Amino acid sequence: MAASHDDPRLVRLAGALYLVIILCGLTAELVLRGPLLAGSPEEVVRALGAGISQLRLSLLADTVMLLADVALALVLFGLLRHISASLALAAMVFRLGQAVLIGASLMALGSVPMVLADAPRLAVHMTDLHAIGYDVGLILFAVNSAIMSVLLWRSAVPHVIAGGIAVSGVVYGAGSLARLVAPEWMAVIEPAYVVPMVAESALCLWLLIRARV
Repeated sequence: MAASHDDPRLVRLAGALYLVIILCGLTAELVLRGPLLAGSPEEVVRALGAGISQLRLSLLADTVMLLADVALALVLFGLLRHISASLALAAMVFRLGQAVLIGASLMALGSVPMVLADAPRLAVHMTDLHAIGYDVGLILFAVNSAIMSVLLWRSAVPHVIAGGIAVSGVVYGAGSLARLVAPEWMAVIEPAYVVPMVAESALCLWLLIRARV
């Protein structure tokens, strides 16, 4: 029989934090920052010059996401340690490790407005450094997802969601490794990112609505 946590307020807090992470992450990456970084280096420099306020908004959204991610790591540890203290601790460590790398990559991105006027190509390189840091962080998150899938499989969360989180870890790991060492494979892997989007949204809704883990 699946174990279940009996504090719905804490479970819904996890769901709310998950929702903040999803909304802020997608807004920062797809709505605010993505349009500025598409194209050749020259086009990126022009877009950044005209959209510095948009870039700063993406930094704000990512900072909120980062704070929510740290809080969620702690809350999920409290919720899942009754299933396996060692696995819950490992999941928290890998999620916090991801948060550290994302925070460091935001420092690189935050330097872009300061160097854009004097060294525009360096500003573009700083956006690349941010992307690399994010991808390395997602490799840690892939391990977190694998561990979380085991914990969720033993919880009251439906097995289909736990399985989706496991597949999400594979997608995150494969995508980030491909970007780092075999970027020509990204066109093949990118459609698979719909799996993490669906699986993590489903987990978020389960935590918010059913409030059981």
